[in-house]
Amino acid sequence: MAWTVAEIPNQQGRIALVTGANSGLGLETSRALHAKGATVLMACRSRRKGEAARQLLLQTSGCGGLDLLELDLADLGSVQRCIETVTNRYGHLDLLINNAGVMAPPRLLSRQGMELQLATNHLAHMALTNGLLPLMQGQADARVVTVTSGAQHFGRIAWDDPNSEKRYDRWQAYSQSKLANVMFALELDRRLQAEGSTVRSLAAHPGLARTNLQPASVAANGSWIESAAYRLMDPLFQSAAMGALPQLHAATAATAQGGEHYGPDQFGGLRGFPKRQPVATAARDAEQRARLWQLSETLLQAAASQDNPHRSADPVAG
Repeated sequence: MAWTVAEIPNQQGRIALVTGANSGLGLETSRALHAKGATVLMACRSRRKGEAARQLLLQTSGCGGLDLLELDLADLGSVQRCIETVTNRYGHLDLLINNAGVMAPPRLLSRQGMELQLATNHLAHMALTNGLLPLMQGQADARVVTVTSGAQHFGRIAWDDPNSEKRYDRWQAYSQSKLANVMFALELDRRLQAEGSTVRSLAAHPGLARTNLQPASVAANGSWIESAAYRLMDPLFQSAAMGALPQLHAATAATAQGGEHYGPDQFGGLRGFPKRQPVATAARDAEQRARLWQLSETLLQAAASQDNPHRSADPVAG
């Protein structure tokens, strides 16, 4: 039987933080959790867009609370401020959905000087998760869900050049960040279980879902070939609401377990209803996962000493 939002259990009394909550998968995830009674913390880069999305949800769904948090994942200072706000305002957290991301822009840098896709999609979410985990410890059925993509299967970690300083290929960098997402999710769950934590970590991917990532990528790069490819593939794309189902399943389904990875069940994971799906080969390698964790910690520590306005453009986060 197909799993839908109707299967989401009552979320009253639970607090969920969703990154990139103002559009696409994040908006639909927020909508579904809010409709089931959760207090949803909508973490958005743009306060204007975030407030517009919050007002939309207040008009159309749910009985839960909605709070807007400013979070620019391209700035680790913003990540730290978000952690402090949640800690001071709420003191605990039940669900963390690491959803936001950027896809295949020209080479840009985060505020701390890291390649933007690795910084936004992976490293900032790792920093956010590590900062919020103390608020989740001891909470019943606490879960972290990190959103990856089918691009993980084409990714490889450039161990000697993770920031693409020697060579930048925007799709290779995107695939690296999406592979990093699922490797992080699985390694986090392993570490949590080893510590005897009550928190569980899962991963999910949306398949081909219509979000702002595709038009933003085309606009940023001006690629007519990419635009034509998206038009040809259009019949395969499903709605953002359908694309959000795997992450909602991972976050709420009673049968979903730590360390699992969910995606659509049809056309090789391109569309359909949530089903447990295999992860990329590298993500199944415990040594590579541990190596990525160590590399990520090193990069975050190095970035902590940097605070410079490196970014040369204003990318759109999904």
